[in-house]
Amino acid sequence: MECVVLGSGTAVPHPRRGSAGYMVRHGSCTVLVDAGLGTLQKLAVLGVSPADPDAVAFTHLHLDHTAELAPLLFSLRNAGIGRRKALTLLGAPGFRDFYERLRRTYGAWVEAEGYPLLVEEISVRPVSLGSLVITAVPVSHTPQSVAYRVEEPGTGKAFAFSGDTDVCGGLVAAARNADVAVFECSFPDERKVEGHLTPREAGEMASAARVKRLVLTHFYPECEGVDILGQCRETYSGKIILAEDLLRVAV
Repeated sequence: MECVVLGSGTAVPHPRRGSAGYMVRHGSCTVLVDAGLGTLQKLAVLGVSPADPDAVAFTHLHLDHTAELAPLLFSLRNAGIGRRKALTLLGAPGFRDFYERLRRTYGAWVEAEGYPLLVEEISVRPVSLGSLVITAVPVSHTPQSVAYRVEEPGTGKAFAFSGDTDVCGGLVAAARNADVAVFECSFPDERKVEGHLTPREAGEMASAARVKRLVLTHFYPECEGVDILGQCRETYSGKIILAEDLLRVAV
């Protein structure tokens, strides 16, 4: 199972970082977690067609995590892409209404043509997608914010994705004993913003969850020139990776 960082940045434009997006692949199953600005271009760089993903799971509805949902659906209407298999869109309760509002805005351009489109809300029960199982856990950011745990059944191997969140028990639960936790780290310790993690806080959550490796991501410009790694090491003793776009991590 492999995770590729498609976007390690935020809504603030950055020359090297796209908005939030991650791709998990296991065998023939491909799942995207979030699809912020730059996601489709990064998929093209990787040689991954929009016809490939089996699902897109959204951690919450902010633009830097959802901006390329409409462009993705629009692109799939291009006959040359040739999508035929079903596409599942996942989000917390309220996500169906979000999609319906997109459809009312863009009409047929975001409706499926030639393939089944499943718009699902995920709450308590895990969802099976091909060879992977996805579990959502509410976290502290917006009322519709969740962290995701993506597991390979049978082996117990797991990635955890925080989405955007503040310190909370839900994040620990989602990441418990994960092989890799991909945690947001929006601002340095000295510039704490409510609803987001600092490096020290990300480390505290990773230690509480006993994750094996920690990937820090979702960096605002305020993180530039700051010893993010050093701040995180104060609370987490495991391996820490600072995300860059197109970083690959395998378990």
